[in-house]
Amino acid sequence: MTARGRRGDAMTTFALLHGGAHGPWQWDLLAPLLHELGHAVVTPDLPMDDPEKGSAEWARVTVEALDAVGTNEDVVVLGHSLAGLAVPVVAAARPVRHMVFLCAQVPMPGQSYGDYVATQPGAITLPVGQNERDELGRTVVTWPIARKYFYAACTEKDARRYHALLRPIAATAFVEPCPIAAWPNATSSYILATDDLAVGPEWSRRVCEERLGITPIELAGTHSPFLDHPAELAATLVRIARQTRAIA
Repeated sequence: MTARGRRGDAMTTFALLHGGAHGPWQWDLLAPLLHELGHAVVTPDLPMDDPEKGSAEWARVTVEALDAVGTNEDVVVLGHSLAGLAVPVVAAARPVRHMVFLCAQVPMPGQSYGDYVATQPGAITLPVGQNERDELGRTVVTWPIARKYFYAACTEKDARRYHALLRPIAATAFVEPCPIAAWPNATSSYILATDDLAVGPEWSRRVCEERLGITPIELAGTHSPFLDHPAELAATLVRIARQTRAIA
């Protein structure tokens, strides 16, 4: 976990929640850019590989990380991919000014995500069944899937390095009921990647219109914009923070 910022700036704390199979390392290019732009960054290590811990535990880890750095209420919490399931749970647990879903799943309060996503064609376009399972029944992302769906824009060397860092994904967050009964009051943004092969852009546009009541921000690139276009993503997040602060 990191927490950094320059004193004296109008500073937002960005809580960056990594995607499934990943870890805080996925923000290694993005976090320094946000810091250089005058903002604080918290990158909690979510226990997505623990079958005993679902999105409520992911949110608890995030809240503890924010509390540990003594942050104020100017918090923007961002969830990438699977971590979208924890974003509104964090916002229900502590003051959050804004939520950002980055190429992310969006949970339905009170319903298991597995049941919800079964009614949502295109929400998950990554062929989950082509991955492997370990002895605990967790999903293990194979190299061919990682290369095509996560790291298509990376060099072979970088893609191999990132794949070696991936961890198994427990199914807990898919099968448990979403731990919040109602959507939190915090406002939302959704950033989609137009070449995302893991979360369908058409579904992302649809969920923005039908559930979030917003127009998505569209960036060129793959499911990993923090690797493809970190500077553009950083600028987008700072713009979101500035604009939402002005209307808060």
